Amino acid sequence: MVGVDSVANGLADGSQLVLDARAPERFRGEVEPIDPVAGHIPGACNRFHRNNLAADGGFKDPATLRAEFLEVLNGRSADKLICQCGSGVTACHNLLALAVAGLEGARLYPGSWSEWCSDPARPVATGEA
Repeated sequence: MVGVDSVANGLADGSQLVLDARAPERFRGEVEPIDPVAGHIPGACNRFHRNNLAADGGFKDPATLRAEFLEVLNGRSADKLICQCGSGVTACHNLLALAVAGLEGARLYPGSWSEWCSDPARPVATGEA
């Protein structure tokens, strides 16, 4: 697990990639049904946790998940990935999917968007990325 300072530092120095598991419209800041601020952590990318599922509702096969996550990682190793969402719950879905894909080492930011946006001094991004 990582805290808010580790997330901010990892983004600032480019050593970490933040992966937001929320629905794309929440990530883009178009809607925010829970938190007082809409948007995402600047520099984060979005992988909706439901994209890990096959048509039958179970996880996609490991090879497919691996290929999809390797594309997100874009040459980084999984241990450079910080998973977050709104409150840390659906981020765990991405963490489990990474494990199914054989990509270990990613960490959870349990405070997630709810913690990040609670401090008006922290930057907020909207749109795709």
